[in-house]
Formats: sequence, structure tokens, C-alpha cells
Amino acid sequence: KPGRKLPDTLSKEEIDLIIDKIDLSKPEGERNKAIIETLYGCGLRVSELISLRITDIYFNDQFLKVVGKGDKERLIPIGQLAVKYIRIYMENSRNKVVPARGMEDILFLNRRGKALSRTMIFLIVKELGELAGLRKNISPHTFRHSFATHLVEGGADLKAVHEMLFFNDTATTEIYTHLDREFLKS
Repeated sequence: KPGRKLPDTLSKEEIDLIIDKIDLSKPEGERNKAIIETLYGCGLRVSELISLRITDIYFNDQFLKVVGKGDKERLIPIGQLAVKYIRIYMENSRNKVVPARGMEDILFLNRRGKALSRTMIFLIVKELGELAGLRKNISPHTFRHSFATHLVEGGADLKAVHEMLFFNDTATTEIYTHLDREFLKS
């Protein structure tokens, strides 16, 4: 049986390159910056990102309430940068979009006031990766793996990483155990 290989990850420098390529002069620029900061800063799945509700963000406590696979809820710490760019997006861009019926509480909206689709998030990420000149196959999930990798490399406990990302399968966390050993060895 072939072993599981480590998923593609981005270095912190590559993530910065991607963020630097976001055109803030375009109406969707602030939204896209908030999306990338939230994807990476919270390690969200794309489905969790597109269904994120404004009422699920606890700005003062710096936590998000996320509904993940199997309708399981979990609380995730949200970094200061993600909070900053979500606030900027909400104050400068989102308030100019009229939400469609039933979408009033959805955080990330398209021009027509509807929730962004998974495909749209994939397209945003792919385009930014190309603009940054990265030759890797980048998807929204790449940010989740990069988040977990950087936590482990920074000395985070694997159990804490497992809790934050809420992997269904403990074998998924074992991928990062291998990474942890390799990192410590080097």
C-alpha cells in the first residue's frame, strides 16, 4: 500500500506573495484579502468559509464558530490580521452589496448578494497563485495544510492542531506527526 504523501504547502513568504497580488483598487479586492487571511489564519475548509456567518464571528474574543463536516460545530481562534481584514471588508465593501434574501448573515458575498460558491473560491485562489508566479498546484485546501504545517513547525501540540482543524480521521493528523519528526530532525 503506498504511503500518504505530505500535501502541498505554501511557505509564509509564498502566502505573503499571494496576498500582495490582491488588487485592492477593485471592488472585490478587500473581500478577497479577507478570504485569504481567513482561509490561512483559521485553517478553514472551503465549505466552512463560504457558509461563515457574521453572527458566528466573535470579534472581541477573537473566535469563529464554524460548522464543519457532519454538521459538527467547533470554535476556532481567529488571528488579528483576519479580524482586521474582515472588518475592513465589512465596513468598506460588503455594506455596498445588497444581500439576497436569506443571505443577510453570510459574510462573503458576490456582486449579486449571494454566498460565494466553492468554485469561485478555487478561481480566486488559482488566479492569485498565478499572479504571484507560483508553480505549485494551489487550492483553498493548500492554505489549510499550510496553516497546520506552520503551527507544527512553530511548536504547536499535535492534539491542539487536531482540535482546531477537526480532522475526522486521526490518520490525517499523523501526516503532521511525520512532518514534526522531519522538522525536528532537520
